[in-house]
Amino acid sequence: MTSFARDLTPGVDLTRKRGTGPVRHQHPLYVDLMPPCNGACPAGEDIQGWLALAQAGRFRAAWEALIKDNPLPAVHGRVCYHPCETSCNRTELDSAVSIHAVERFLGDMASEQGWPMPAGAPASGKRVLVVGAGPSGLSAAYHLARLGHRVEIHEAGPLPGGMLHFGIPAYRLPREELMKEIGRIEAMGVTLVLDHKVEDVLAEQQAGDFDAVFIAIGAHLSKHVDIPARDAAKVLDAVSLLHGVETGTAPQLGRRVVVYGGGNTAMDVARTARRLGAEEAMIVYRRDRAQMPAHPFEADEAMAEGVKIKWLSAIKAIDGADITVEVMRVDESGRAQPTGEFQTLKADTVVLALGQEADSGFLHKIPEIEHQPDGTVVVGPNMMTGRAGIFAGGDMVPSERSVTIATGHGKKAARHIDAWLRGIEQPRTARHPVVTFAELNLPIFTDAIPSAQKELPLAARSADFDEVVGGLNEAQALHEARRCLSCGNCFECDNCFAACPEDAIRKLGPGNGYAIDDALCTGCAVCVEQCPCHAMEMVPEPV
Repeated sequence: MTSFARDLTPGVDLTRKRGTGPVRHQHPLYVDLMPPCNGACPAGEDIQGWLALAQAGRFRAAWEALIKDNPLPAVHGRVCYHPCETSCNRTELDSAVSIHAVERFLGDMASEQGWPMPAGAPASGKRVLVVGAGPSGLSAAYHLARLGHRVEIHEAGPLPGGMLHFGIPAYRLPREELMKEIGRIEAMGVTLVLDHKVEDVLAEQQAGDFDAVFIAIGAHLSKHVDIPARDAAKVLDAVSLLHGVETGTAPQLGRRVVVYGGGNTAMDVARTARRLGAEEAMIVYRRDRAQMPAHPFEADEAMAEGVKIKWLSAIKAIDGADITVEVMRVDESGRAQPTGEFQTLKADTVVLALGQEADSGFLHKIPEIEHQPDGTVVVGPNMMTGRAGIFAGGDMVPSERSVTIATGHGKKAARHIDAWLRGIEQPRTARHPVVTFAELNLPIFTDAIPSAQKELPLAARSADFDEVVGGLNEAQALHEARRCLSCGNCFECDNCFAACPEDAIRKLGPGNGYAIDDALCTGCAVCVEQCPCHAMEMVPEPV
């Protein structure tokens, strides 16, 4: 007998699934679901929205859509840890869309071409004081200015940016790019007062006739640990060292530097030590790599630059150049436990990178504000403290700490401050369901290799603080934006229009989507089955 290929004709079993008939029992509906990138962005960016404009080559429109949520795209494109990419559905096909690289491209293009911030709302007559010019304070000031309020930022330091300026090394964030984006916010009318440390919030508020206050001073106090030290040459803290590098007052570190800690700051300090002339930079961390709080790529980059990492080790004593460390083990709960086994390391300088706390002691003068043991303050869902009209965000409130989270806090606080000043409630909108990869229908998509960002050669990195990672060119940015799958949102691919056997779908013109003619639709679901991004669903016919 002759063998034939398997028959691919689908079987028909009316007991399992109802098809079309004389009476329609379901009909298609266009839906607007949450792309996973949008859902994961701490700054609340409409990533899919501005990527759609970028892939059409409308770069200025894409930038304007992006800065509706985040005024610092060139900064975030460099320093954000891009949780949007971790959540990207494209990882199931080949690799995530390089969202941060396109964001940086748009931010850099805006600076190069001098695009001004869009005009804001009419003046409200209200004045708001922002304490701290870090990412959260800058974000709040920007959004408040767009909402029509007069904003004044009081910053204790000599330069704006907070930890962006004094905590993130220049090889990751060139200061010129940072100051360009801050300057654009100032050009909107935001007043920036430097070298002005706020000691009494209520007095400042009264003196300046401010209607509301947003406090975002950042976490600039290094955590310390009791380590017996005798005749120790140099024991520094990470924040002071990085600040000294920025101001040109960093001390001589010597030939061998030990950094104690396992976070991203520890990686930055070790890489900075290499650039300051240390021949050997070693990170000592009490747990193993699986429990390391630093992002894996941060550790990879540090080790690529010659930084050594000594896992499962805790510093117990410092005696001159001798550093006594105890070998640790990780128990079943992930905690580091001592083993009683000791080793000796040699170091000219020890840098403690054990985390930071917010210096919120000046707020103890306001009894209505509740404090946490770690220096943070308690705020409500509207970001307001126990004192009416005083709001807080960023490192000042209990939360995971990152530049992007702080920026999102600033935007959220600005909207609640605006509502409070106007005597209205900020509406809470329900989040759309997040669309998963399994819900997509991608027969028309093929693999597309992501655009690689150029990096400074390893041999050149220890000489100075030149930026390590380069940006995309226009062709690469277009390619990367076009890798977006537009998850959960219609991008007018015409699949539904072409697939409908009854001509029940009408095109409404570019940017306006489609309409369904209920008089012609039979509920066959072919349009839904052909939609690649799950922008359509079948719903039961009303009884």
